[in-house]
Amino acid sequence: MQLKDLYQGFRHPEAIHALAKAIKETAAKVKGDINIMEVCGGHTHTIMKYGLLQLLPDNIRFIHGPGCPVCIMPKERIDHAAELASQDDVILVSLGDMIRVPGSKGSLAKFRSQGCDIRPIYDPLDTLTIAKDNPDKKVIFFAIGFETSTPMTAVLLEQAIKQGVDNLLFHINHVLVPPAIDAVMAEPKTQVNAFIGPAHVSVISGAKIYQKAVDDYQTPVVVSGFEPVDVMESILKIVVQKAAGKAELSVQYSRSVTYEGNLAAQQMIDKYFEVRPVFRWRGLGPIPNSALKLKDEYQDRDAEVVMLQHIPVVEIDDHKACQCGDILRGLANPKDCKVFGRGCSPETPLGSCMVSSEGACNAYYRYGGLNPEQGK
Repeated sequence: MQLKDLYQGFRHPEAIHALAKAIKETAAKVKGDINIMEVCGGHTHTIMKYGLLQLLPDNIRFIHGPGCPVCIMPKERIDHAAELASQDDVILVSLGDMIRVPGSKGSLAKFRSQGCDIRPIYDPLDTLTIAKDNPDKKVIFFAIGFETSTPMTAVLLEQAIKQGVDNLLFHINHVLVPPAIDAVMAEPKTQVNAFIGPAHVSVISGAKIYQKAVDDYQTPVVVSGFEPVDVMESILKIVVQKAAGKAELSVQYSRSVTYEGNLAAQQMIDKYFEVRPVFRWRGLGPIPNSALKLKDEYQDRDAEVVMLQHIPVVEIDDHKACQCGDILRGLANPKDCKVFGRGCSPETPLGSCMVSSEGACNAYYRYGGLNPEQGK
């Protein structure tokens, strides 16, 4: 079987409609609403792109969660990156979407247009080549990502040490999913009573990281793949649990996710990183133990320690008209925002939910029939 045939199976209309029928029949047995938060923006885009909402009964509602590392990055961290890039003999390197997220003084793309050497990449190991090719400059990797991409940053650091590439530094912004779930559930107004867990995160960390949420909040958590059939099957698993009055951890994405996860990757993370006491998430606020930093023995590689000690940490809120914070906390829908599609679009984003390719606002703009420019 060719790869394209495999994906066609995961998008097969008959399979999707059969799952939709089973969901409706089972959901009819559930008293009350089933409010599912999909933590990852990849699931949001699948739900919107393939019109899955239209196939579900009225008592199933999606509450869009933190989305992606780009979505939750606070302005002050972007300002840090801009400050670093503005210094002499510095090359700042980061993943593509991050370049366009607005900080308080503009995006990194703006600073790049003003002459700063800021380079978007798609493979973190490309940073090693850039550092080797520019030995007279400090090359700083602006590292972002959930548990999915953290091992690659660890590998990059290990290779820099082994190969003696001393001009490569790191600004670490890796965050952790379970504390974000705790923050969502701590919100007094939250209506979330089930979660779809992010698949790629779980490949690294294992499904085990969600067991505490299941136990603490008595909410089903289903780790799901990103194809339409994956998402529909995951919804069915949640509905079956609700109908039976259960709350369990389940892995739908069993072709890639195990309970224990990738132990080698976890060992790499533990070797170089430790938990930060607190990290401020865009929209969610300060969350204890929700991010990582380099261990003390690697402080000579930490750009925050080496180059930013003189910069005060100033917490900066989003644009007053932007409701991205409420969207990330599951308290609002993109269509509730007054600037959605009216001054805020993927081309001119006011908030991170719109600029990120995995953001909820971006998904609604592209697939939700809510793009004013399309006359809808």
